[in-house]
Amino acid sequence: MRMVMRLKLMVSEAVGQPVLFQKFKLINYFIRVVQLSWLIKIRTVCEFLDVFPKELPGLPPDREVEFGTEVYHGTTSISIPPYLPLQDLLDRGFIRPSTSPWGGPVLFVKKKDGSIRLCIDYRQLNKVTIKNKYSLPCIDDLFDQLKGAFVFSKIDLRSGYYQLKVKESDVPKTAFRTRCRHIEFLVMPFRLTNAPAAFMDLMNQIFQPYLDQFVVVFIDDILQILCEKQLYGKLNKCEFWLSEIVFLGHVVSANEIRVYPKKIEAIVQWKAPKNMSEVHSFLGLAGYYQRFVNGFSKIVLPMTKLLQKNDDQCQESFEKLKQMLTEAPVLTLPKSGKDFIIYSDAFLNGLGVF
Repeated sequence: MRMVMRLKLMVSEAVGQPVLFQKFKLINYFIRVVQLSWLIKIRTVCEFLDVFPKELPGLPPDREVEFGTEVYHGTTSISIPPYLPLQDLLDRGFIRPSTSPWGGPVLFVKKKDGSIRLCIDYRQLNKVTIKNKYSLPCIDDLFDQLKGAFVFSKIDLRSGYYQLKVKESDVPKTAFRTRCRHIEFLVMPFRLTNAPAAFMDLMNQIFQPYLDQFVVVFIDDILQILCEKQLYGKLNKCEFWLSEIVFLGHVVSANEIRVYPKKIEAIVQWKAPKNMSEVHSFLGLAGYYQRFVNGFSKIVLPMTKLLQKNDDQCQESFEKLKQMLTEAPVLTLPKSGKDFIIYSDAFLNGLGVF
């Protein structure tokens, strides 16, 4: 045994040497075979084979040491309900057993309120789906519609997508697989490429008489619900008669628009990007607030130009953008009848308009 262990140690020390890598794999395999065949022939081992079960037999006995988990003082008990969203959806008739040839993988994501959202990976289905060209609203247009408002209310639909049926002929395409079930949706699930456009279309049709007057409609925020249409809201996410309100990641009041502090906090705490994907993610979030940053395109130029690199200029650009977002100015809503001045955010090496 000592000879085998010594040989294994010598081979392990040679792992970092490319020339010996293949030899190492063969020798290591040989060692495992020799060890196993040697051990099972030893008389003492044969007498105690129960010590080497293939699986643990059950709960261990009391031992000299017990594992403990000590929590911080003042921590309250944490109790999370069991993950039973599938059964709930079945009981409500939103899903049903399926024999469809379609099927995507499933996972569960915890929402901000602690409840569980069922998420299906529809990426492959989305690749072959004809895209709905329905136009989604521009955020600036929505802000323009708020001019002159002094009191704000917000009504959020309860599982809004689940309040829209799927065409019977398309139900099989929504199928997903679990370990022991094959299921399909009767209502519109999340993550389908055309779901936002379909939901926006529904909202605009239902509220068409009121659009551009006193109702602004946008996917997650529904500012009016008509009882006769049987659309249901989630009370704990609704707000009424406020002087200012969080709307599309901004704080909107009668005369001004400010950045939403929680979003900016996420940007400030963002760690320096290390690859192209992380740079894209950071610029995507920061770019949402570019109207608040004078010279935004110039500031981010090193990051956009050096997406695959991480040099000093890129780091400086990253830190400067975070700082400027924490010092972002307050924007005012447009006032009819007033003169408008347009400033171009343009440089020799950057271009944008605000």
